[in-house]
Amino acid sequence: MATKTNKAHIAHLSTDKKLLPLLQTVEPYELKKRKNVCLRLCASIMSQQLSTRVAEVIFKRFLELYDGNEPTAQQIVDMPFDKLRAIGLSNAKVGYVQNVAKYILEHKADDKMLNRMSDEEVIAFLTPIKGVGRWTVEMLLMFTLGREDVFAVDDLGIQQAMAKVYKLDVSDKKQLREKMLKISAKWVPYRTYACFYLWKYKDTK
Repeated sequence: MATKTNKAHIAHLSTDKKLLPLLQTVEPYELKKRKNVCLRLCASIMSQQLSTRVAEVIFKRFLELYDGNEPTAQQIVDMPFDKLRAIGLSNAKVGYVQNVAKYILEHKADDKMLNRMSDEEVIAFLTPIKGVGRWTVEMLLMFTLGREDVFAVDDLGIQQAMAKVYKLDVSDKKQLREKMLKISAKWVPYRTYACFYLWKYKDTK
C-alpha cells in the first residue's frame, strides 16, 4: 500500500505524461535512511564501474574481513592494504576507500552531522575526498540519507532511460544534459523518485 509520501510523489510526477506509464508499471518506491555513512560511501566507491552482482560479491567479501559486521571508519583505516586488495578491489579503489575513512575521522563526521546538512552542503563537504565525485555523493544522498529531491544528471542509466522516454538526442552530451535538467525541473521536489522509476524502466528494457 502506498504511504502518504508515495501518494504525494506519484500524484506530482503523474503530471508528466511521458513519465506516467513508468509510474503505472513499477511498485511505489519507499526512501529509507540508512546508518553508517562512511561505510555506505565506501560501498559506493567499490561499486563504481561494476555490475550490481559483482559489486555485491565484493562488498560481501569486504564485510567478511570484519566477521560480517559493519566496520567503523577507524577499522577501515586499520585494515592492511593487501587484505583490501585481495577481495577484488583495484589499487586505486583501495586508496579511495581508505581516503574516505581517513577524511571522516579527521573531520569527526558522523550520520547526525550529515543529516543536518542540505544536499549541496553534503556534496561540497564530501567531494574534496580523492575518488569521490558528485555522482557518488548523489547516490549517498538518495540511498543512505533518504533525500527526496536529488537528480543524477550524469548517471548513464538515467541518461539512457530519459533518451528513450523523451526521444532525446544523445550525440551532443552538453545539449542532452541541458534538456534533462529542463525536463527534471518539473519533478521538483520528488526528483529522487523519478530517478528510481527511470532506473527500473531501463532494467526492464
